[in-house]
Amino acid sequence: VQLQASGGGSAQAGGSLRLSCVVSGLVFESYAVAWFRQAPGKERTFVAHIDWRGYNTYVADSVKGRFTMSRDNAKNTMYLQMNSLKSEDTAVYFCAADGDLTGSDPYDEESRYAYWGQGTQVTVSS
Repeated sequence: VQLQASGGGSAQAGGSLRLSCVVSGLVFESYAVAWFRQAPGKERTFVAHIDWRGYNTYVADSVKGRFTMSRDNAKNTMYLQMNSLKSEDTAVYFCAADGDLTGSDPYDEESRYAYWGQGTQVTVSS
């Protein structure tokens, strides 16, 4: 299983970026997926989750109203649209997919996800 994240980079505060993550090696349409992030010197934290059909999404309070998660099952790809970026959004962003035995764990906990991408850096300057 491979998750390949891309789309990170630098942006000004108030700007936008769109992250993508291509998933291979599993039946993508059968798995819920998520984004997490890790800021410098901090633990990795939940950002957003979307169910396998794309019907239900959940986002962290810190990004609500600014970030939107979506997926395209035909392309085996998940997305994170990030608008109104703030300096505190600076972090490495990781995409993740459900584990086969942990898919009932809370969607905002790392333990739920068995498969992880390598991360993509997002830097927001004020």
